[in-house]
Amino acid sequence: MHELVIRRGTIADGTGAELFDADIAVDDGRISAVGRVPDRGAEEIDADGAVVTPGFVDIHTHYDGQATWDPVLAPSIHHGVTTVMMGNCGVGFAPVRQGSEEWLIGLMEGVEDIPGSALAEGLQWGWETFPEYLDTLEAQQRTINVATQIPHGALRAYVMGDRGARNEPATAQDIAKMKALVAEAVRAGAFGVSTSRTVVHRAVDGEPVPGTFAAESELMALAEGLVDGGGGVVELAPAGIVGEDLLAPDQEVGWMERVSRQTGQPITFLLQQNNHAPDQWRETLRLVEHANRTGARLIPQVAPRPIMLLVGHQGWMHPFAARPSYQAIAELPLDQRVCLLRDPAVRERILAESDDPDNRFHGLVDWSLEQIYPLGDPPQYEPTTERSIAALAANAGREPWEFLYDTMLADDGRELIMKPGLNYSYGNLDDVYEMMIHPAAVLGGSDAGAHCSIICDASMPTSILTHWTRDRSGPRLSLPEAVRLQTSSTAKAFGLTDCGTLAVGARADLNVIDYDRLALARPEMVYDLPGGARRLMQRATGYLATVVSGQVVARDGADTGARPGRLLRAG
Repeated sequence: MHELVIRRGTIADGTGAELFDADIAVDDGRISAVGRVPDRGAEEIDADGAVVTPGFVDIHTHYDGQATWDPVLAPSIHHGVTTVMMGNCGVGFAPVRQGSEEWLIGLMEGVEDIPGSALAEGLQWGWETFPEYLDTLEAQQRTINVATQIPHGALRAYVMGDRGARNEPATAQDIAKMKALVAEAVRAGAFGVSTSRTVVHRAVDGEPVPGTFAAESELMALAEGLVDGGGGVVELAPAGIVGEDLLAPDQEVGWMERVSRQTGQPITFLLQQNNHAPDQWRETLRLVEHANRTGARLIPQVAPRPIMLLVGHQGWMHPFAARPSYQAIAELPLDQRVCLLRDPAVRERILAESDDPDNRFHGLVDWSLEQIYPLGDPPQYEPTTERSIAALAANAGREPWEFLYDTMLADDGRELIMKPGLNYSYGNLDDVYEMMIHPAAVLGGSDAGAHCSIICDASMPTSILTHWTRDRSGPRLSLPEAVRLQTSSTAKAFGLTDCGTLAVGARADLNVIDYDRLALARPEMVYDLPGGARRLMQRATGYLATVVSGQVVARDGADTGARPGRLLRAG
């Protein structure tokens, strides 16, 4: 008798091959048969009419703190993700010298908008070195698998102290020490080293992430440390990612090419369309193609949705947040605030006001109403220009800001407004489609676990299956290709060799999905982080079962209590 048998499923095996019908048997946490399975299972799942896929591998998350206190790692578990890669963008919590824990929390809070109060209460520090951090992760029970990288920001501050935190140049001795610690981390199980080069990534004190301005010799040493440790990936948020320096992307590809070619290590970086130069991504991909032809291995990470803000009265930022009359009631509970916002006198005052120029929200975002959309329920992540607040107001014969005000009060003030920032320069995702299907690219950039109250992109895997294969009116992906892009493709990018496909011998991480019924729910604000801090949570319908190492960890979207997930160590 097998431990688990999934019967009569339509198999998308993660390779991109055509769909086929088969049973899948699982024993000892691994796939033991694919085809006709005559023997019974101690547990069986009837997958007749459902699609069976490998578990999704999300390579760009920021669960570094949450993974130390939360065994479930929602929202990712709600979207078929069975493996997450942490330690991205140069931020994380190891190595750490005693006394600098609060500084690392401030770094993560500033860069990734994870409430510092939640991190301070939730993190149970008990490590100094990166190997000790891995041991802490390994000792905890968890639902899904986690893997991580050593972050340059924490590493630099550990080696150089305040000099590193202030982005002073590293000495030869500093660089040698960082190189040795990267090698130590990889030997202990780190999958790579990450860094940030964009000046928009700043700690709560306003200082850019340590390493932002690192010399090429320092970056080369990080990659050489990977080689000494057995090999790994360099991951980065590159300079110029949001258009702050239009010359930066081409310069970034130059040093990445040299470092990758000399060390033989792959380098993966976030590739996005920015509004300041909306076609620059094409030149970046051309340079990547040239680099890869000459011996480098550069892997652009592409997000399949607009990089956006989801704002409304539940969160801390929205188009009215800097107006004085709104600020006067901003700290009231949502229900009381909504009641006051519906008062005609309050409404009239807020609409008549301009932002307070001294308010911290003033000028933070360009709230052009031609580029703001109601998210809707179910959520719409590729709205047409006719769905903008400005267009909807014009169609209704109303003043746009009044229309926005009333729209945000829908559903008792829980309506969310979508403000695209990247990947939506022309009001559609056609360019994103071209980036996604580029042979050098992988899917990434969900930022799961980060920016808790203004985005919820951990749900990107579900968007790939619904929007990009079924619901989109423009160019689409085939279902097998959409599955491949977030299973074997992402797994291969980081050297995860025993997952990502439904092959005999592979780890039994998989999903059983009612594809026709698969749908995203609208994100909702919950207050379940340590200390009651808030975050957006998004669920989906249609995931009949998610399996990790042969155990069903979620059934119809509900946690089963099984905890077979583990820390994955490189090598």
